[in-house]
Amino acid sequence: MCRRRGRPYGPPGPVPTTVGRMGALKDRLQADLTAAMKAQDELRRASLRMVLTALGNEEVAGKAARRLSDEEELAVVTREAKKRREAAEAFRAGGATDRAERELAEEQVLVAYLPAQLGDDELQQLVADAVAESGASGPRGMGDVMKIVRPQVAGRVDGGRLAAAVKAALGA
Repeated sequence: MCRRRGRPYGPPGPVPTTVGRMGALKDRLQADLTAAMKAQDELRRASLRMVLTALGNEEVAGKAARRLSDEEELAVVTREAKKRREAAEAFRAGGATDRAERELAEEQVLVAYLPAQLGDDELQQLVADAVAESGASGPRGMGDVMKIVRPQVAGRVDGGRLAAAVKAALGA
């Protein structure tokens, strides 16, 4: 026993395996950040730090810290990419094209970590199948169709694009 601290010598006891473990996406982001730092790639480093910070903030949001699921991690990366896209549009509207280009470059770094986006044909087919399944017609059936399609396309299609496809299919 250590006289000063009153505890046994040596390392502390075993650490529970669930504490501190990261999801696969966060592991990949962390490894890529290390590689970007070694390569002195400033744009990639800044983008990855920004998204890792957003993931950390999401983990500690709420009453208790928690580990994010893979779907939640993907949602955070998607949200950050959307923020970059919207900021680029705002900068371009304000006449700051150099800052808009920077935001678009950061978005491209983040898009590499997202699943492949659905093409228009695939999206229209999924929406048509959902319309047939729900039997919806007109604007009132949009909610029913969205409930069916949203889980199928999670993370692979922007919400606005999905809503536009559903509206077009329903003739609303």
